[in-house]
Amino acid sequence: MRERAYLREVGPRDGIQLVKQFLPTERKLEWCRAEAEAGVREIEVTSFVPASVVPQFADAAEVVRGVSTIQDVQISALIPNVKGAQRGFDLGVPMLNFVVSASEAHNMANVRRTTDESIAEFRKIIAERDRRGLKDKTRIAGGIATAFGCTLQGEVPETRVIEIARLLAQAGADMIYLADTVGYGNPAQVRRLFAAAVKEVRPLKVGAHFHDTRGLGIANVTAALDVGIQHFDASLAGLGGCPFAPGATGNINAEDCAFLLESMGFDTGIDIEALRQLRKRIEAWLPGEAFFGMVARAGLPKTFVRASKSAA
Repeated sequence: MRERAYLREVGPRDGIQLVKQFLPTERKLEWCRAEAEAGVREIEVTSFVPASVVPQFADAAEVVRGVSTIQDVQISALIPNVKGAQRGFDLGVPMLNFVVSASEAHNMANVRRTTDESIAEFRKIIAERDRRGLKDKTRIAGGIATAFGCTLQGEVPETRVIEIARLLAQAGADMIYLADTVGYGNPAQVRRLFAAAVKEVRPLKVGAHFHDTRGLGIANVTAALDVGIQHFDASLAGLGGCPFAPGATGNINAEDCAFLLESMGFDTGIDIEALRQLRKRIEAWLPGEAFFGMVARAGLPKTFVRASKSAA
């Protein structure tokens, strides 16, 4: 058996949050079904932010109800605050992702709270979950945005990132994610910061959320693997991006990331060719959007064998 690596598709949330045209609910559900058929087992499907802020997620409840019928897929949703978490609890979402920025400037611009105020909000979310008796039914991940630097603030002290990771873990997080929200990270920095985070919060799992703003996203995946990280977020066609990172190309590409992991011998369970075919459908749904990725352009090499098949 090959070692497992986990790729969470975030396209239906992070990938389309800045897309100006509304992607119909049925298209979002079709996207998630096709991902599941391709072997993707974790999908972030929506965000519980007010529709007045991000109209793309006005159908969050409908999407959750629709994807909840898909077999063998763990769905998750982004929550900005207690109110968003309550919506997730009411709908029975099994995993909710809360994000706090290590950069004070970014956190204020993004959610109009200081970082410490967001951590206090996270504690309230954990308390609300436990009050409802959902501790064994709903997992809550703590994500740390701008962990590698910020377009607004500039340098973000690594000691502050590790401190936030510790506080989220102590508050009751079920998992910690470090996010390179604006694409400032490099492989040396990734190895150093992830190694420190793993040491600080063990036995909690630590995951990675990279953006490919400056072309280092896939290299950073390799660096994270070097220090034992095996959970990664990625978006089909590299869709997405941060509104505070002008010119950003978006998240790391899911097809390329799956290819990297499989090529290095990790079993993702993902049919990359099926993702390429789904990408073609999404390109037709979102005309005018920028799509990225090299595997989609060049195809899989003739020598490529999926890890799960090579181990058979």
